[in-house]
Amino acid sequence: MTASSTNSIRILDIKYGTSVDGIGLRTSLYCAGCENHCPGCHNPQSWDTAGGEAMSVNKLFRLIEDADMNVTFTGGDPMLHPEGFTALARMIKEKTDKTIWCYTGYSFEELLKHPARKALAELCDIIVDGRYIEAQRDLSLHFRGSRNQRIIDVKQSLKGTIHTVEY
Repeated sequence: MTASSTNSIRILDIKYGTSVDGIGLRTSLYCAGCENHCPGCHNPQSWDTAGGEAMSVNKLFRLIEDADMNVTFTGGDPMLHPEGFTALARMIKEKTDKTIWCYTGYSFEELLKHPARKALAELCDIIVDGRYIEAQRDLSLHFRGSRNQRIIDVKQSLKGTIHTVEY
C-alpha cells in the first residue's frame, strides 16, 4: 500500500494533548514518509513511506472529532501525501471548528505550484514550512527547529504576500 490515498493515510503515531506542535493542546497526526532526510532530523523513523499503519480518513476524522483539541498534521511530511490529508482536512473544516496546523519540508511557494499540495495548504490555518537545517538550529524558537523555517498564516498569505507569525 502507498503512504497515502484519498481514503487512507499511513500513520506512525497520534499524540493527544501535545503542546509542541502548535498553539494550545492539539491532536497531532504523525504520518509516514519524508523525502528530505534532513541531517539532525528529530524524527528519522518517519522517513519510510511504508512505515506505520494505514488508517482510513473516516477513522482518523472520528478520532479527531472526539478529541476536544485542534489538529496538527506532521510526520514525515503530510505534503508528500496530499490526497488523504486533503480529504481529512475537508472533513475537519466542514464538520468542526478546529484549526489545522501542518508541518512540511516544502516551502510555501513550492506548495502553491503543485495543485494537490496547494489544495491541502488552502485548508490549513498555519503552515510551518522549510527543511530543517541543522546549522540553523535554534532552541529558543517556538514550534520550529531551525531559523529558516517559517510559521505562515495561510489565509493572509493566499492574498498575495507571505504573512509569517511569531509565537
